[in-house]
Amino acid sequence: MSTVTDDYDNERLWGGAVLALLVALVGGALVFPKQVYDGFIWHYFWGPVLADAKSAVCATRAGGTTKYLYDTAACQAAAEPVAYPGYTAVSEVGYAITMLLGLLGIVFMLRRFDIGQDRGLFYALFPYMLFGGALRVIEDANDEVPQGIDAAISFPWNTLIISPVIYFTMFFITLAALLVSVWLDRNGIIDNYYYPLAGIGTALLVGSLGYLSYLAFTTNYVDFYPQITVVVLVGATLVTALAWWGVEQFAPEVNYGTKMMGIVVLWAHSVDGVANVVGIDWAKELGLPADLVPKHPVNRALIGVGQQFPEAVQNLIGTAWPFLLVKIVAALFVVWVFDEEIFDESPRYAILLLVAIVAVGLGPGTRDMLRATFGV
Repeated sequence: MSTVTDDYDNERLWGGAVLALLVALVGGALVFPKQVYDGFIWHYFWGPVLADAKSAVCATRAGGTTKYLYDTAACQAAAEPVAYPGYTAVSEVGYAITMLLGLLGIVFMLRRFDIGQDRGLFYALFPYMLFGGALRVIEDANDEVPQGIDAAISFPWNTLIISPVIYFTMFFITLAALLVSVWLDRNGIIDNYYYPLAGIGTALLVGSLGYLSYLAFTTNYVDFYPQITVVVLVGATLVTALAWWGVEQFAPEVNYGTKMMGIVVLWAHSVDGVANVVGIDWAKELGLPADLVPKHPVNRALIGVGQQFPEAVQNLIGTAWPFLLVKIVAALFVVWVFDEEIFDESPRYAILLLVAIVAVGLGPGTRDMLRATFGV
């Protein structure tokens, strides 16, 4: 069992690591701007966000100036660094490290407040995972605004709701909601901070969906294809039920630790997998003008695996199914890893890590589903 001194030592170690990382990045960017900022920070992290915010094919960096290109050939001919919208292997590793450091910091904060050691926090945060995907689609809809019409969220503010910056935005929104909820609890205004926390998240989700629906029925640049949402949610639920039945029948020990949270983890990643299959392979068949295009390197690589099968197989089941398969296997592996011992030794960290695991599945999955649903 850890002592108070051990906890303080761990907090100081975490703070020192974060400070050292910030000093290295900021100091390196100031001393070696071309190598550290242009060649690393801008190239792999900030440049893709800017290109996405400007709806450009790519962005280039030279002489301390960012230039946006809207032609594929021009991007291919441009001198490095060239940043394309979306993720790279380098950025995904960087964001994974950032997420782990952030989770540790949240664990220390929850310890100070003496909250978060039971599973109620996990379920109270569930609406925020859906809200993050819906908020990202609002930016997608914002990109569809025709010239001559002022967008509701213009550059540079739209960078706050573009992946991956949106994860930081969602973190601060959720943190603010948590602090307000804890304050209400500690002052005797409500009986449990879970209720206002879940309520705030639900209100934000409903508001974002309401705004997208308003755009769908009042503008000509946002459409409405409810069949997409129905197919994705029903498909994800069926996949989850089938996988869970198999676990309960043949390997019930997989879920001894997570219990009902394991179903949520599996369903979240099933939504992501099914949304990709539907959006990439079957969007046109379900009424959309065109299929969606994957942005994640891992997703593109797995679709490449599906493209290796005979054309008859591709025509029958598409090419995105390997992504769904990997999602299911990975989710079950995560559920198995989180055994009872982990929850006994560090319940806060286990719960927060599961929240992050659900978020990285349900956030992109919700976005892909809603993008197709609203035709953006």
